[in-house]
Amino acid sequence: MNTIHIGSVGKENMKEAEAFSTTTTTDHHKQPLDAGAHFVLKSKGSWWHSGYHLTTSIVAPPLLSLPFAFASLGWTAGVLSLVIGAVVTFYSYNLISLVLEHKAELGHRHLRFRDMAYDILGPGWGRYYVGPIQFMVCYGAVVGNILLGGQCLKAIYVLWNPNGTMKLYEFIVIFGVLMLILAQIPSFHSLRHINLISLVLCLLYSASATAASIYIGNSSKGPHKNYSLSNNDETRIFGIFNAIAIIATTFGNGIIPEIQATLAPPVKGKMFKGLCVCYTVVIVTFFSVAVSGYWAFGNESAGLILSNFIDHDGNPLVPRWFIMMINIFTILQLSAVAVVYLQPTNEVLERAFADPTRSEFSTRNVIPRVISRSISVILATTIAAMLPFFGDINAMIGAFGFLPLDFVLPVVFYNLTFKPSRRRVLFWLNSSIAVIFSVIGVTAVIAAVRQISLDAKNYKLFANV
Repeated sequence: MNTIHIGSVGKENMKEAEAFSTTTTTDHHKQPLDAGAHFVLKSKGSWWHSGYHLTTSIVAPPLLSLPFAFASLGWTAGVLSLVIGAVVTFYSYNLISLVLEHKAELGHRHLRFRDMAYDILGPGWGRYYVGPIQFMVCYGAVVGNILLGGQCLKAIYVLWNPNGTMKLYEFIVIFGVLMLILAQIPSFHSLRHINLISLVLCLLYSASATAASIYIGNSSKGPHKNYSLSNNDETRIFGIFNAIAIIATTFGNGIIPEIQATLAPPVKGKMFKGLCVCYTVVIVTFFSVAVSGYWAFGNESAGLILSNFIDHDGNPLVPRWFIMMINIFTILQLSAVAVVYLQPTNEVLERAFADPTRSEFSTRNVIPRVISRSISVILATTIAAMLPFFGDINAMIGAFGFLPLDFVLPVVFYNLTFKPSRRRVLFWLNSSIAVIFSVIGVTAVIAAVRQISLDAKNYKLFANV
């Protein structure tokens, strides 16, 4: 009986793969070959590879801001928000994967978020809403990662040369040069080995940050632990909204369809396994960093927990080499995260300038690829150097983009695709998630705009912060 079962499954998988191949060929007869999908979104990966891509796109250095979010929420609300964020995003990402699998079985495998929206919501939604906000969120993430990479490089420099004269924008340019090289990696699938290393790096710097927080929290050098919230009602309310936005954005992804596009057919069930790999890492890293950091520093938790490892007089609270090591792990992973979020931009550029009828590595395609990707990275590096306060702007972009892409649209897509009965709990659960996180998104944008207005007096182009 086992032999018959395995054989039947194998036949079903072969049929699905053949159907995908036929459909793709048929679709290509109906419309011109798409160079973006053909070269950047190659469907060759395994479920392990999807796990690496998912982990790199979600478990990134912004998780080091979680203790800061806890400082505005307190213990109970902080832990509860983190649990809800993990459960809802895992659920939403699985729903969007199921919709993609269903469409693939019907002969319409979507490789991009905007293609899904075009098919399910209509052409206007794909072209004028989902496409632009995904591009804005992903390119904003690239700029933000380059800025953070420059800040980490500067932190190492200042640690060993406190009286040094190098400015922040110089370190941003150095990190930009690294990105200029990594941006030339041809396809999303080509990043699988880099993203495996990225997975290891996020475990390393999370474990290091947790160990440092526990060490400082138990030492006499550590700050007095104070977990009280602000007494000012306005500050406390906007702080809560801002903290929720930080947590939601930390769980953000925005490129689930593009990651699923890297899977070799048949795709059924592979993305769920990849999500399990990713969320195992999420649970280990997010909760350990958030809880240990907030426990050690309380409401003095900095926007990036690494800043708490040096006191107000510039003296390290843990060995210098340890802080340097954490920053190196963070810088290396930031480069991997940035190149992952560069893929939607690369796909658009490839679609615009490459010739799908020629070889991927022909002179005709390589020259436009190198030029267009280099210009893209140079522009992102210039923005990061000019606007070192881009973190404030990115918070607004995240609230405006990640929340609808990762919390709202997946449940809407599922309800419109599978049409669950209104008598079922599933319909109302999905509808509730869409409404609640739409409201949270609006309030988070308002909180981000308020923060920008408060910080505007300190804004200065090419500031050395």
